[in-house]
Amino acid sequence: MTVPNTPPEPARADAAAEPGAAPDPFAPPPVSDGEPPAGLPAAPPAAQHPLPAELRIGSGVVLACLLLGLVVAGLWAWLAPKVPLVVDGDRILYVDPEGEQRAGADAVFVLIGLGAGILTALGAFLLTRKRGGGISVALGLAIGGLLGSIGAWKLGRWLGPSDNLIAEARRVGNGGHFDASIDLGALGALLVWPMAAMVVLLALSAAFGKREEDPPPYWGVPAGTYGPPAEGAPAAEEAPAPGPDPAPGPAPAPAPVDVRPGAEEQGKG
Repeated sequence: MTVPNTPPEPARADAAAEPGAAPDPFAPPPVSDGEPPAGLPAAPPAAQHPLPAELRIGSGVVLACLLLGLVVAGLWAWLAPKVPLVVDGDRILYVDPEGEQRAGADAVFVLIGLGAGILTALGAFLLTRKRGGGISVALGLAIGGLLGSIGAWKLGRWLGPSDNLIAEARRVGNGGHFDASIDLGALGALLVWPMAAMVVLLALSAAFGKREEDPPPYWGVPAGTYGPPAEGAPAAEEAPAPGPDPAPGPAPAPAPVDVRPGAEEQGKG
């Protein structure tokens, strides 16, 4: 048996490329540059990662806290009570040995830090309320408040009286008075600003924060199922209301059967 020498069937892509050839229904649709194929929905835009936006917000909060730390340092250097000293020969003595100026400096720093924490938390909440805040705001307030407190402490010591007591005593001479440098006796005061900011932010978010809508229950009916029909759409015919089932009637009586002998043969005949 001989097999006829027939040319091979051309590939589908070649057949589709020939002029006048019928399009292949199984061939993939042509894809143009930048446009989706006909009949297919457009591809959704690539979702941007929210990390850069969160970093910008957090960095902005930290920078605002550092700038406010300059104001805190100036206020502390100005309002903190000073420790008066007097030069007595070759000795430097306290004018008031039982004074509470050192504790007063700590108290002033705590009060200023408390006000700075409330101010920064309120400002950050109002500026980020529409977007719902985020972890970046809380981290920015915590880190920025701590760095602002440390900067205010260091800068306030530099803005206050000099800590070189010998040079100051030589400057004023015997019997002269001068003030000692200001400092924190309790370093825990540095945590007042970030802690106050976190507490105020939590309270504001709980009371006035953005609320997310609860998702509908999975057993709920889709919206618009029983709503009024749209304009131009034919209204669906209402099914008749189900009524009570009719009472069942009496069953039909069975047909009489002749049981006499020979009745069956007569019927067949």
